[in-house]
Amino acid sequence: MTTSARALGCDLFTSIGSQFLITPFPELDALLRDLNESARAILQDTYVGGYLQGSFALGGGDAQSDADFIIVTTVPPSGQVEAELRRLHADIPTRPGFWSDNIEGSYADADSLRGAAGIGQPWLFVDRAHREMTWDDHCNNLHTRWILRNHGITLGGPPPRELVDPVSEQAMRESARQALPGTLEGIREWADMNHAWTQRYIVQTYSRVLYTAETGKVASKPAALVWARSKLDPAWLPLLTQVAEDRAIPWKPVDPPRPGSMQRAYEFAAYVETLAASQWGGG
Repeated sequence: MTTSARALGCDLFTSIGSQFLITPFPELDALLRDLNESARAILQDTYVGGYLQGSFALGGGDAQSDADFIIVTTVPPSGQVEAELRRLHADIPTRPGFWSDNIEGSYADADSLRGAAGIGQPWLFVDRAHREMTWDDHCNNLHTRWILRNHGITLGGPPPRELVDPVSEQAMRESARQALPGTLEGIREWADMNHAWTQRYIVQTYSRVLYTAETGKVASKPAALVWARSKLDPAWLPLLTQVAEDRAIPWKPVDPPRPGSMQRAYEFAAYVETLAASQWGGG
């Protein structure tokens, strides 16, 4: 999508119709349109707008990405409205197709989305491949706000710039620098450390966070890997190349890391944290 198309800001589906492409995947486009219109029907006059953020908004979405959405409301969903949204998201993963199992996102009330003061407030959230929604602050961070304001794709409603205050590059840098120490330990709390996906996730995550710490911007995982390959010590080039190439491998329930690759990922995490500490005093 071009910058000028995003800047139109109106309900693009109304003005351009079903031929308008949001992503490279027609099945995902159809699902996002259906999600937005279904949520609008449930929320009625509490609906503000629907948006695609994350890797697809950054231009780096592929078949290994999840599709990250934010639907903005005037008030947090509750009562019958919340119950109907829960039913909607319990149904979506049961539908045929690949992408019905690969979307995630939150219902953010406009007041808490507006600025950094709302960070930490839980939003009604559905995780990738899950049927049960939870109240969680997963999407409620500066990272999401920066992507949404600067690159968010409008599914319906006003331009996201009208809903999200500017996020300074300095604030983004500081947030990333503070996040680096202990990132690996955080991943250990929820990820299977004996899986190839986790090995790739560690390397991509550290590359992305370091990119933000350096630039004050956010890059997709593929773009962050390209940046890291050009900026970091060449000794890491084989690891970064392996991870970039292995992104094309479909996820499998049993898929051990390449021999030695997980240890190398741990070493990369330690290298990035040490590099950050030497440049910025650890945050």
